[in-house]
Amino acid sequence: MNFQSLFRSTAAVCAGFVLVFLIPTGVALFYGERWLAFGVPTGILALVAMAGGLYGFRPVKPLGPREGILIVVITWTIACLAGAVPFVLSGATTSFADALFESASGFTTTGSSIFSDVESLPRSILFWRSFSHWLGGMGILVLAVAILPALGIGGFQLLRAEAPGPDVERLAPRIAQTAQVFWIIYAGMTAIETGLLMFGGMNLFDAVNHSFATLATGGFSTRNASIAAFHSPFIEWVIASFMILSGVNFALYFRALMRDFGRIRDDSELKSYTGFLLTSIAVVTVSLMAGKSYAGFGESLRYATFQVATLATSTGFATADYTVWPGLSKSVLLIALLLGGCVGSTSGGVKMLHVTVLGKMIGRQLRQLANPQAVIAIRINRKPVDDRTERSIVGFVVLYLMVVAISTIVVASSGADLETAFSASLAVIGNVGPGFSQVGPTLNFGFLPDYVKIVLSAVMVIGRLEVYTVAVLFLPGFFRSW
Repeated sequence: MNFQSLFRSTAAVCAGFVLVFLIPTGVALFYGERWLAFGVPTGILALVAMAGGLYGFRPVKPLGPREGILIVVITWTIACLAGAVPFVLSGATTSFADALFESASGFTTTGSSIFSDVESLPRSILFWRSFSHWLGGMGILVLAVAILPALGIGGFQLLRAEAPGPDVERLAPRIAQTAQVFWIIYAGMTAIETGLLMFGGMNLFDAVNHSFATLATGGFSTRNASIAAFHSPFIEWVIASFMILSGVNFALYFRALMRDFGRIRDDSELKSYTGFLLTSIAVVTVSLMAGKSYAGFGESLRYATFQVATLATSTGFATADYTVWPGLSKSVLLIALLLGGCVGSTSGGVKMLHVTVLGKMIGRQLRQLANPQAVIAIRINRKPVDDRTERSIVGFVVLYLMVVAISTIVVASSGADLETAFSASLAVIGNVGPGFSQVGPTLNFGFLPDYVKIVLSAVMVIGRLEVYTVAVLFLPGFFRSW
């Protein structure tokens, strides 16, 4: 293990975090609030960065896969711990377990909250919650790779470690340029949504915060009633549209800019994602109309579209209490909560690419039962999927469900009912936010005991890093040869 290079690279990332914390510090100063709530973690991060700077930030040796994985895990741990400090020092909460849960929920873009009255929070804390979404949405390490290429950090190792699987591709000659392309598209979409929300009647503060949370598919709102508080169909349609757009692989937006429309047309995952959304919206709309939940087709379609979009993209905003909807609607929403959006997007969940490959594997197995001699290749984007990728996806899904099972047991041990425990586990590992029953869209996670919140905070990070990155740390030989 290249410990010296690992420390220098981690210190370099901490230096980047110092710049990040200066922004909410400025917001606190602007509103005359407790700026030291952000100043203290900024100072601590600066000390770590200075310690690394004494030896130089540039790694002594190139980073390998193990160092890349460790930097990703360490960076997300530092982010969640440092991000928790402002919640305590600002007086928003006195419990560090609550603060850690809120911080992890922010950076992992989960959107689950322990606060029942967010409108009473300082505006700098409201901004910090949404801003942490925005940073975590595109990925903290992707940001580091984009703005710190001169440090010599192994960018591709970091990017692969943070987003394992067949979804990392070079869109530009250098990986730092790829990260920059993603962030430019991300920031541009954020600015466009902010403008549309202001056109719809939101003030600048609310528009910026909700745009941060939407593009990151996070779900933190500045209002207790979430998006329903604005009573605006226009705002709901804008946010629903950008949630759906944020669930698409951002590489496809780059392809669109390059006018590579053939690649977009042939994208298997995009077809699955679009088909699932349209089918789910149609089924939920019909279910709501049959149950006479709303007045007519227009309202049913509006509420169905928003709730399907918010759960399928793991955003977590709400305009209705879907826990009182007909059983068919809730079943579809539960499936949406599990599946998530596309790889290479800001969404959580199992991801549509994995679901598509698994579906094709099942179809192949059924056809081979009928014709054992048949040789059937699975194709994604018109290219064959190799055995290694198939095994990787199956292993990911198995590990994902194992974490869900363990997390469900932990939540249930606190006395929560099975629906609460299971949906809470799905919500946090899928970085969705709300679940069902006691953790529904009109409730929060504040009633859970501290040990459950700490476990769920860890599960959020595991889900954000797609399980493998954390699971590999438990291999017996991982830390060998320090």
